[in-house]
Amino acid sequence: MRYHLLGQTGLYVSELCLGTMTYGGAKGIWENIGNLQQDAVNEQVKFAVDAGINFIDTANVYSLGKSELLLGQALKTLGLPREQLIVATKSTGSMDETPNGRGQSRHHIFNAVDASLKRLQLDHIDLYQIHGFDPLTPFEESLSALNDLVRSGKVRYLGLCNLAAWQIMKSLGVSERLGLAKFVSVQAYYTIAGRDLERDIVPLLEDQKLGLMVWSPLAGGLLSGKYKDREDKGPTGARRSSFDFPVVDKARAFKCVDAMRAPAQQRQVSVAQIALAWLLSKAFVSSVIIGAKTMDQLRDNIAATRVQLTTEEIKMLDEVSQLPPEYPGWMLALQGQYRAKPPFKE
Repeated sequence: MRYHLLGQTGLYVSELCLGTMTYGGAKGIWENIGNLQQDAVNEQVKFAVDAGINFIDTANVYSLGKSELLLGQALKTLGLPREQLIVATKSTGSMDETPNGRGQSRHHIFNAVDASLKRLQLDHIDLYQIHGFDPLTPFEESLSALNDLVRSGKVRYLGLCNLAAWQIMKSLGVSERLGLAKFVSVQAYYTIAGRDLERDIVPLLEDQKLGLMVWSPLAGGLLSGKYKDREDKGPTGARRSSFDFPVVDKARAFKCVDAMRAPAQQRQVSVAQIALAWLLSKAFVSSVIIGAKTMDQLRDNIAATRVQLTTEEIKMLDEVSQLPPEYPGWMLALQGQYRAKPPFKE
């Protein structure tokens, strides 16, 4: 297991992060994502930590609080050293049907943090993330509230999820202008079959030195190799058979899967491990979040840290999965060519 600094901080996080969206199995979409209960959660957490994972990600909305409850109890039952773990959670999504039961108002954020701390049985959250964009609450209000939480000690670092590049940059500008704690990380969807992040957000991450946490690295299981083609529903109980998410161009996805089969067969590993290894080869990726319904899935995903793709294999997979040209990207590249090399020979 390798460890990376999270953005422009001194905090080391494991290259794999244990995701907990499969914990709890509340009604609605959560039943389809996973229904792991306490004994299974304890087993997963222990195995992950023993494998070197020090980073665990959850959210208040996962099974409407059950994920945090199960994780918190697992940490307590296992007696894991708190100072060695980086626990991340989030708020923004709907926790109830009251007018202020969602969003990023100061009211909701403060209530959400206290509720998460209680469920997790912790006295602080290492990385607290907004879970999306709230079009009603000004960044000034949200960031001021988050800054106060950092100053209080309840939260140590701030992160964001699922925002557009302009929203991320605006938030950083507001924090700079008001002297507030800044976001240090971005959690976003990114896979070999879904590289849209590279158009605007990856350049922003590199420029502003933000960490990247990747969610759904196997595109909801589509890149696991267990689907033969776009019509295949997968094995019994497969998540995509009942919850077809995240959105992905399946023709592109299966083209990528076909390209990954040869490196997988050569190494006698799963296609999923090749998909994860491709992500882990990207310098701008801080940590890849892995979530599993079974211990076999978890073991297989963690084993991806031992897969080292060759330069030629990475180039081949990059070419197979390359994004189609899009304006203004192609124009920026064209106009920037004359500055790419020094104009004079030494």
